[in-house]
Amino acid sequence: MTNIRIHRYAVDEENLEEFIARRAALIAAMRERHPGLTETRLIRLDDGSFVDTWRWASADEMQAAFASVPDMPEVRAAMSLARNASNDDGEVVDER
Repeated sequence: MTNIRIHRYAVDEENLEEFIARRAALIAAMRERHPGLTETRLIRLDDGSFVDTWRWASADEMQAAFASVPDMPEVRAAMSLARNASNDDGEVVDER
């Protein structure tokens, strides 16, 4: 089954371009280490906050990837520009 981690956070507008560049570097580094990352999508909500979805080929691949986060400087670099961060994990049960 496909699994998704949903990240929610805010980024100040003056930091957005740099955040997107750092996020791209993070995604590239994550895919290099964990090829089970199949898709990412960053969505700006009406209130200015963001939802960032990361789709994984399996729960095991997702868990292994996020266990490696403390060893990835790209995570700290990107998330240093975010505030009010939270996340949820879920399993896709229906797609159309």
